[in-house]
Amino acid sequence: MIQVAIGIIIAYLITFFLLPLVIRIAHDNKLYDLPDERKTHNHPVSSLGGIAIFTGLILSMLLVSDFNNYNADLQYFIAGFFIIFILGLIDDIFILKAWKKIFGQLAVTAMLTFKGGLLITNLHGFLGIYALTYVESIYVSFFSIILLINSFNLLDGVDGLAGSIGLVACLLFGTYFLMDNVIPYAVLAFSICGSLLAFLVYNFPPAKIFMGDSGSTLLGLVCSILAIKFVENPAIQANFNNYSAPAIAFGFLLIPLLDVLRVFALRIYQSRSPLAPDRNHLHHLLQNKGLSHTEVTITLLVAEFIFAGITLLLKHANMHLVLAMQFAIYFSSVFVLKQFIPVRRKLRIVREEPVMEEAADAKVYPIYPAKEKISATED
Repeated sequence: MIQVAIGIIIAYLITFFLLPLVIRIAHDNKLYDLPDERKTHNHPVSSLGGIAIFTGLILSMLLVSDFNNYNADLQYFIAGFFIIFILGLIDDIFILKAWKKIFGQLAVTAMLTFKGGLLITNLHGFLGIYALTYVESIYVSFFSIILLINSFNLLDGVDGLAGSIGLVACLLFGTYFLMDNVIPYAVLAFSICGSLLAFLVYNFPPAKIFMGDSGSTLLGLVCSILAIKFVENPAIQANFNNYSAPAIAFGFLLIPLLDVLRVFALRIYQSRSPLAPDRNHLHHLLQNKGLSHTEVTITLLVAEFIFAGITLLLKHANMHLVLAMQFAIYFSSVFVLKQFIPVRRKLRIVREEPVMEEAADAKVYPIYPAKEKISATED
């Protein structure tokens, strides 16, 4: 318990005091994420927050974790964190092509599975499948890790969203690891929680800094490790009946996982590449209804708590029943959002020229003299 408490404090303090320095350096060197037609911010903001998250996590792990023969896999996990962070940092500054990012993620995944032993060896009865062969385990593990890395990367589209969802998921995983005395992974989970708590001070709307790919892919990798260890650890499995541990882990990460699976399926259905950018993510749908960054983040954070709560209430139920409930609630909620929730009217202050060009038929209220007008438009 003391080890975990020290870990979260170290990670929080390092991240909290490093972030203002990162913001200043980014400002001095004009290292900004510039607005475009897909992005939701309207002014340049640095996307180098991952530097502080990574530093807080790594230093906390190095200072607190016990690197003995029983925890030999931790060295490979830390190496994986370093590689995925560097890959994301390069993308934040220079922009990498999608195939290069995927190649780097595959290299990290290969190291963690082959050297770190991060493998899903049993599906616990999902679709009637229990123990996996080694080759099957490799395929399932690769798919799961890559999916989680990219799910958090794609979730990071609204101020405070990825950090908040990641914080809740890691807190839930960490609590179970701590209760069952699985200290190495409790330290990992609570250390990333400490870094995310500090980061959210600067990232919650209006954001002063973004976590960028260096932070979001790191968060996704940490969550994939926690989820797999949660499912594979015998001490954790003893908490649940009917082999429901996979459904519990899925429920903790439901928002990012089902969002990316839904969007990928939609793109493929439309004969487009699953990696082609669009505005079909859940946070985009909420914004299209007129919700602000803060409202989107709070809405999805409440949804994360609801899904986690329902999952835990059903933790002793049959795994297929739990998964069916999760899917039914999620997709029915998305359907209701798209079909029945009306678009809110918003007031926006705009320059006179855009108002005349883009909203000539809108009602214009000249509450500012000459140079600015305010228009009532519907997003």
